[in-house]
Formats: sequence, structure tokens, C-alpha cells
Amino acid sequence: MNKKQIALVMGGYTGESVVSEKSAAVVAQHLDKDRFEVHKIHIYPNNWYLEEEDGTKLPLDLNGFFVVKNGKKLTFDGVFNIIHGSPGEDGKLVGYFDMLGIPYTTCDALTSSITMNKAYTKKIVSEIPDLHVAKSVQLFANKPGLANELLEELRLPIFVKPNNGGSSIGMSKVKSAEELSHALDLAFKEDTQVMVEEFVSGREFSIGIYKTNGKIMVLPSTEIISSKEFFDFEAKYQPGVSEEITPGRMDERDAVQVKKIAEKVYQTLNCKGAVRMDYFLETKTDKFYFIEINTVPGQTETSLISQQVKAVGMSLKTFYTELIEEMWR
Repeated sequence: MNKKQIALVMGGYTGESVVSEKSAAVVAQHLDKDRFEVHKIHIYPNNWYLEEEDGTKLPLDLNGFFVVKNGKKLTFDGVFNIIHGSPGEDGKLVGYFDMLGIPYTTCDALTSSITMNKAYTKKIVSEIPDLHVAKSVQLFANKPGLANELLEELRLPIFVKPNNGGSSIGMSKVKSAEELSHALDLAFKEDTQVMVEEFVSGREFSIGIYKTNGKIMVLPSTEIISSKEFFDFEAKYQPGVSEEITPGRMDERDAVQVKKIAEKVYQTLNCKGAVRMDYFLETKTDKFYFIEINTVPGQTETSLISQQVKAVGMSLKTFYTELIEEMWR
């Protein structure tokens, strides 16, 4: 059987590139070597290259996304995209692949660009039955007096987060009026748009969703118990900072309901590949509150998606094979 040539793209243009490289190492380890020839492609500003097993770096020809190896042109049958943030998660890279006619494992350019914008995404999913969104304000510029204006519209505590960022970089939980200006400055250092939203008191969960054989599949939710004020960068990636329970503690009625909600979110946003939806289960009401959706979730051995795949008795090898096969359907 002729093996399919798969470009495993990693890196990126943001601080999340370190996480991307770690995710890619796990994906490379678990891909089916009998079916796929895996090529590690590193994408950094002005530096796109294929890395050989011996460490040799072959530059990519961006006119057709190929390399010349031993005098021969090496092209790819498909792309396993594991770049978190820009350009892999915001639509730029997959738009390039669309123009070249190369299939890939993640959402298309439109969905990627929309879901990267937290405020736009919340507006779209707010119409989904049984899914709620916290009251929020989208900001396009920082200015004197902005903190006071926000406090007239929103009640404390509030979250301040870069609108297009990932991994909770630049995000703050604000509990007093004195903290708000600093939090706004911090968020605007990361992005030109910032979202400020009211705090929802509840338990935090994350749920993986993907498609195989044309059918939307929902994985078990993971409950996240963080020792920090919120599930920030350190809590996500530093061992021992947060406790993660998969499947999360939830009664059967809620588990069935969130499965239906997750399917609807995936369908409404026209997602492809594996995505992860983060949500709160509000303490007093048991209402589901949407936090955000990650269209290129982490794939390290301890990442939430990996935990959920293992919880249903599936190997990562099978899971990744299903993601790859789906991109050709």
C-alpha cells in the first residue's frame, strides 16, 4: 500500500508556538506509520522548513507548499494542522491551503477566523437553545476613562481578555475597580481588540467534538478545578496547578444536554476536525454558559482532548487516523 504523505505543521507566529511543538511531538508519535509518511513542517516568520530525522532543514517552496529532496519534488496529500494561534488557527494558513487545493484536518478559513474572535463567536452561538453567554463588551481601543465606563455597564468581578488570543495569555480576572485599568493595558498589549465579560459563578468544563465518517462525535467532558483564580496559561500547562477530572462530575441529564449543545455548536459554526468547547455549569441555576471554542486544541499526552479520547477507550492512533481520513471526504 502506498503511504499517504502527511505534512505535520507546527510552530506559528505567537507565544503558543512552544505548545504547538509539544503537541506535534505527540501527534507524530501516535500517527499510523503503516498508512502515513509523516513530514515535520515548522512554520515561523520568514522561516518555513521541513525537518528531517537527522535534523537537516529543507526550505519549503511557498509557491506550491513543497520541498525539493534529493533532486525530487516532495508534495503532500494532506496537512495535519497543529499550529495554535496565528497563522494556523485564525484562518490564514488554511486559506493558503485552500488556494493550493491541499486538504487539512482543521476548520476552514471562514470558521477559523470567526472562532478566533471570541466576541463574534459568542454572538453566533447565543441563539443556540439551552446555551447562555455572559454579558460582555467588545472593545476596539483603549482610552482614558474606559474603566469607569465599563463599570457602569458591567458588574464585578469581570474577565478582561484579548479577543483573538489563546492559552489565556494577557487575560485577567478583575475583582475591584482599581485593578481594571491595569488589566485593560495588559490585554491591549496582546491584541487590538479586547473582550470584557461578567464573571459566571460555576464549575468549569471542557468538551471535545470531532467528525468522523460524516458524523459529529462528542467526547466526555473534562471538569477543571484550578488552584488559580481561573484556568490561565500556568494552570493549563504547568503540572499540578489544576486538577482535571475526565469524565467530569455531572448527572446524566446534564451530560445528555451538553452533548446536544456541543453538537449544535459544532454544526452552527461549521466546524471540521477536532475542536474543544469550554463552558461553565452555573452553580445556582445549572445553566450552561459558553466560554470559548478552540479549533486547534492541544494534543499533548495530558491535554484535555487526549484525556477524553482515552476515556472512551480509543487510542490516539485511531483518533488521529479518523481525523486524517475525514479531511478527504
